[in-house]
Amino acid sequence: MPEKAYSRSLKERQKRQREELILQCAEAVLLEKGYHDMSMDEIAARVGIAKGTVYLHFAKKEDLVHALLDREMLSVLQMIETAKAMDGTVRARLETILRSLYPGLSEKRDHLLYLLFSESDIRTAMHEKHSAVMYEMSMQVTQLLEEGKARGEFRAEIPTRVMLLTFFSLLSARSYKRTLKDWDIEPEVVIDNIAGIYFRGIAADRPERHDEDEAR
Repeated sequence: MPEKAYSRSLKERQKRQREELILQCAEAVLLEKGYHDMSMDEIAARVGIAKGTVYLHFAKKEDLVHALLDREMLSVLQMIETAKAMDGTVRARLETILRSLYPGLSEKRDHLLYLLFSESDIRTAMHEKHSAVMYEMSMQVTQLLEEGKARGEFRAEIPTRVMLLTFFSLLSARSYKRTLKDWDIEPEVVIDNIAGIYFRGIAADRPERHDEDEAR
């Protein structure tokens, strides 16, 4: 590799590593202090760099927050795609997604997203800046629901859009935050029950007929 190309590659790698460290420290400060008390000065101090260096990567605090959201949402999308590609029934794959995303089972991510979504300005900007990833998530789950209908697992007469909206409404952190805190119910107990209610509601009379027909 030519010396100049190697130098560029090394600098680029160092830049990415420094940016990742900034994001890690920003996440820690956000979780500890909340959005309004999160400061670029403290993030720079924790990383061990000048504040001006932080601004070279992120021009303002909002850019940092959106980078954190990008990272979380792309991680969720990857998880959905992985679950979708698994073997087994459609219900089993959707349950994998539900359990991976359910508020309370991943306290750190739940708290981070709750902090961000509770800020109206961030919530509004999120729909504008991250709509493509959100749309892709919805499409992946929609395709699974359609596959479930085609395989005879789910009731064909229920609009897929209704199934989709109901599925994502089960993941609302606000809906279960008080239940988990005040009623002393374990998240696993809640997810077991809401998953059972949801999938019994959309289940066809004879689930998996498609698989049975193929086996003949």
